[in-house]
Formats: sequence, C-alpha cells, structure tokens
Amino acid sequence: MTGTPAPDYATAMRTDRCGDLRPGDVGRQVTLCGWVDRRREHGEHLAFIDLRDRSGVVQLVVDGAHDLRSEYVLQVTGTVRERPADTANDGLATGAVEIDASEVTILAMAEPPPFPIDERTEVDEVLRLRHRYVDLRRPRLQRNLEIRARVNSAVRGAMEEQGFIEVETPMLVASTPEGARDFVVPSRKEPGSFYALPQSPQIFKQLCMVGGVDRYYQIARCLRDEDLRADRQFEFMQLDAEASFVGQDDVLGFITHAVSAAAEAITGERPGEFPQMSWHEAMERFGSDKPDIRFGMELVDLTHVFPETDFRAFQTPCVKGIRVPGGADMSRNRLDDLTDRCKAWGAKGLVWMKVEAGELNSPVAKFLSDEEQATLRSTMEAEVGDLLLLVADEWRKACHILGLVRNDLGRPPVTEGGLHFLWVVDFPLFEGIDDAGNPIPAHHPFTMPHEDDIDLLDGGDLLAIRSQAYDLVLNGWELGSGSVRIHRRQVQERIFAILGIGPDEAQAKFGFLLDAFRYGAPPHAGFAFGMDRLVAVLAGEENIREVIAYPKTQSGADPLTGAPTPIDDQHLEELGLRVLPPRQ
Repeated sequence: MTGTPAPDYATAMRTDRCGDLRPGDVGRQVTLCGWVDRRREHGEHLAFIDLRDRSGVVQLVVDGAHDLRSEYVLQVTGTVRERPADTANDGLATGAVEIDASEVTILAMAEPPPFPIDERTEVDEVLRLRHRYVDLRRPRLQRNLEIRARVNSAVRGAMEEQGFIEVETPMLVASTPEGARDFVVPSRKEPGSFYALPQSPQIFKQLCMVGGVDRYYQIARCLRDEDLRADRQFEFMQLDAEASFVGQDDVLGFITHAVSAAAEAITGERPGEFPQMSWHEAMERFGSDKPDIRFGMELVDLTHVFPETDFRAFQTPCVKGIRVPGGADMSRNRLDDLTDRCKAWGAKGLVWMKVEAGELNSPVAKFLSDEEQATLRSTMEAEVGDLLLLVADEWRKACHILGLVRNDLGRPPVTEGGLHFLWVVDFPLFEGIDDAGNPIPAHHPFTMPHEDDIDLLDGGDLLAIRSQAYDLVLNGWELGSGSVRIHRRQVQERIFAILGIGPDEAQAKFGFLLDAFRYGAPPHAGFAFGMDRLVAVLAGEENIREVIAYPKTQSGADPLTGAPTPIDDQHLEELGLRVLPPRQ
C-alpha cells in the first residue's frame, strides 16, 4: 500500500531476506537464512549455491568443500558483490548480485525431497498434498498465499472504511437445513445430542441485526458436507456481511467497494463499474445464473422459427440455439461425444447443423422446410463455416443445457480477458418442487420475496415469484450470494408453511430466530462471498486448492494427516456412540 513502510525482516539470525538484495547493497556484509535451491560446481574449490526463502533466490559463492545438498537449511554470512556482466541473470530479481560467503552454517540437513521444488515438473496432486510442507516451498504457492493475505487485508480495510465491525460467531451450533449436509459433533455431556459446524453464520448475523449491531462483517470459516469440485471444499472462508436499514442497492455498493479494493490490491487497478443483469436475462442469453461474459456465443431463441414444424423433436415449448463461429470443421466423433454429454446433462438430444454454401449439412435438415432453414440461418446470423447447435425442451432445461455446451466450447482460461464482474439480481424465490409437493428455496428460507410478487404466495404460481436475492459473478465463477432478509415473524412463518415446515418444526429448528423477531427486528440485508474463489481468480488459478494452505482432495481426504480417521472404542463410549458395520 502506498506510504506504508517496508517491513524490517532483520532478526537475531539474519540481516536480510534472500530475494531483497539489489545492486545498491553491493559492499554490505549480510547474513541470510534459507534453503538450498540448487548447487553448481565451479572447478575444484568453488561452488555456486542458490539460496531460497519466501522472498526469492540469491546466488552464493561458497567453498566447494562444504557438503551442501538440496533443501539443506543454511545460515550464511558474506559480502554482497556485483556479478560479472556476462554472468548476470536478468530473469532473477537478484540476478545482478551475488554473495561472497565467508561463513556457512548448516542449521538442518534434509533428505532428498519427494518431488522437485521447481515449477517445471508436474507432480501428482495427492503426492503434493501428502508432503504439503514441501509443496508450500514452491514459488507459486508462496505467491498464492501472499495474494490471499493481501486480499484478506484489503477486504477488512474496505469493510471497516464503511463502518462495519468484525464480530465472531459460534463454531458449535444447532443443525439447521441450509441446503447441504451438516458436519456434526457429538456432545459428551449430552449423549445422543449433537452440535453442527456452521454452514454459514446466517442466523447469527441476522440476530446481530436484531441486537442493534447495525453493520456486521466477518471473514468466516464455513463447513458443508457436499460433493467437492474445483471450486468447492468441505471447509472454506467467506466474507460474511449484514447491515440494517438498507436495501438491495446498498448491499451491492458495500460489496462492490470491498471486492474492488481486493482486486486493486493485487492488480494495481481498480475495476470499473459492476453491471447488473436479471436472472431471467442471464438464463435467456447465457444459459447460466453465473454467466461468463468474456466471450460471445450467446443463446438465441428459435421457438418462433418452428411454430408449426413437422419435425417432432422441435414440437416443444422452447427451442434454443448457439452459433459456433468457424465450428463447421468439428469432427463427427466430437459431435457425437457432445451429444452424449448433453443427454447425460438431461437433454433429449442435441441437434447440430453445419452451415455450407446454400444449405445446412445436418442429419435433420431433410425434416425442415426451406422456409424454416432460411429463417433459422437469418435468426442466428449464420455464416458459411459456422456450426449451429440446438436444444429443444422446456425453457429452463433448454437454456441450462446450452449454457453448459457454451462453456464447454468457448470458455477461456481464468487468466484471459481481464476481470469481468457482474451482479445477477431478481432470482426466483423457489427453484422447483420436491417429491412431497413442496417448493425448494432457490437461496435459503430467510429470503424476502420481491415486493411486487408477495401476493403470489396466496395460491399463485410459486415458481414465478421473484426474490430480493442477488449473486456476484466473476469470469463465470459465482463468488457469492446474498439477499434482503425477512424481518417480520408473520412473513417468515408464512414462508415456512409454504415450504412444508409446520409450526412445531419451525419452532424447534428456528425458534430462537422467530422469537427474536418478536422484539423488534430492523429491516436488514446481507451478502457472503467465497474468499477462496476470489483469491483463485486473482491469482490466475483454476482450482481453489492452489490458494489454500492445507486443502482436502476432491474426495475430501487429507493425505497429510490421514483424516478422516477412526477413533478408538473408549472415545466412542465416552460419546455414547457405536459404529455400524460397513454397508454390504
């Protein structure tokens, strides 16, 4: 940050860090500590040693008699001198200098590491995680952890600039349905009863508002027992925020300021305005509620092209298509594979058409009239050499499937195209109906319906009700979500009833929240975004495990500690638990 003095890294054991030395230090005597990165022999009596610490690498010139091997930990005292011009390393920050070592102390010897520390070698992820303490020495991981720390600092500063105060909420809570399975902790004092680890601080931050805190934030650890993928972990960190006497636009402003500060801290540039788009528009144009707006290939509505078609596959409520510029050279094998993937995603099939001079090359072209083909080409602005991909189904499914196809074919790496933030607003209140006939909350059951749609709660089309919920998207990644909350008990009880949660169940699970509403709850709204996801994008990583010091594998295991592990019978007995035999 501008104006902030550089930290003093001098300690009882060192005067400087390896990567900080420059030509201005020539002539100084310095003491350095670090790991042996590389050793190169130079004749019989001299050796060049690259010494590494978190700041970088510097070259040492040492007596060749020293037995200094890879990853030995050293303390070195010597004089900084200029490297000969023909040996200077322009690719290294310290490449213009070297240390003429007069004293070398081995602080710790090391066995050969289980894999090379350099970035040139691909290493199996499980092996890396099993020896994460070695993996963390890699410059890439060091850089990512530093980026993470700077993002955390920037976000905290931005929230406090806006009058938010940091409040810690409990880690041992009551189990509540928040969309994923809870991690549970058995109670020794109350055998047969359990705490849950928080999926989020949602209820507690709302209670903070009832308590008059007014503006709360926390960089909170959350835990969810859900299926893992590149952007998910069992435990993750999120910026959690809540404010009273605010509306949706206020919250969007608070979070935009915090995220912009984080981006500026890493890139040196403040992002421009964050545009807004309704959920319906995002689905209509991109087939996703977290659209990647860095590239085109937008969805085109084609339903009007086939109002009275004889082609049975297009006799559906909705036909959508995307145009792949220059995609006509795609092989039949790849098209068949893409079709199979669409079926696996839930589509009835995928229709493909290659645009050639004067005609459409497709197995289904013969079922379409000349007028339908001409209108299709015109509507999709198709040019010779393009590939047209069509899905016919109900609207939501057709959009979703083509959105997946769009990302599969066109989405660029996370490092390309800069940072494109987008607010998606006006989400549906409910996303579907469960087997019991109850609607499924699209966000969580504490989200306020859109004021214009509240009347639909009384016997209207529940799936048409909009909510006052909003998501922040970055380069096609959902960073987080939030909403205006329900703050009146009668409205909350009404939503619970619609969800099939009766008064007794509501009181048992959420009584402390409902009771709090009796004592004057202010209108409030909030948001939470994943710190891991934001850091990953800013660091140019496709996988959040690369920005977490000690992540779990995709199966949820920790190769470093061996977790999860069994516990002994005595411990189980103390907890009043018995382990069932494995399922056959």
